[in-house]
Amino acid sequence: MFKLIRRILVLLFLLFVGYKTAQVYQNVKQVMTYRSVVREVLAEQDTQANEELILAMIYTETKGQSVDLMQSSESISGQTNTITDNKTSIRQGIQTLSDNLNKATSANVDAWTAVQAYNFGSGYIDYVSQNGGENTLDVAKTYSKEVVAPSLGNLEGQTYFYLNPIALLNGAELYVNGGNYYYSRQVQLNLYIMKLMNWF
Repeated sequence: MFKLIRRILVLLFLLFVGYKTAQVYQNVKQVMTYRSVVREVLAEQDTQANEELILAMIYTETKGQSVDLMQSSESISGQTNTITDNKTSIRQGIQTLSDNLNKATSANVDAWTAVQAYNFGSGYIDYVSQNGGENTLDVAKTYSKEVVAPSLGNLEGQTYFYLNPIALLNGAELYVNGGNYYYSRQVQLNLYIMKLMNWF
């Protein structure tokens, strides 16, 4: 009886893994449909950003399932979902990231600080510059708790459960109104996933 239960559990696990793999594959293929637009916009700008990074950020932000692909409305209007076409979202997202990369270079911090600042805002670059010069998880978490969350009303350090593979390895929580301090690591993971999936 125990062997039968174990086999059923293994089968269910394999089915779940298969389903999630197929879902990720479909999401990657959806994001890749925007590759030509990303190339076109990158060609318009003098930027340190590259195609693979932008596509990984689109995957991280929306998996290609939203008109505002890069969730870049806030950097224009201060409000979410005000961008109404994909190309404008990509253009604004690339501009924001490019500005962050330039600022990171000037501040002598690593490029992943600029990526994390896409989620936190460019003030994070100055913070990292004054706190070791490298975007570590501890630095990002502290900034989320002590700067971002209080600025948006979370003065008590309240957290919520966050289901994500990287988060599960590091406490599985985020601060309410504190942005996503795992963001740059998610982009790195998604960069790898997209390369892997595009081999098939």
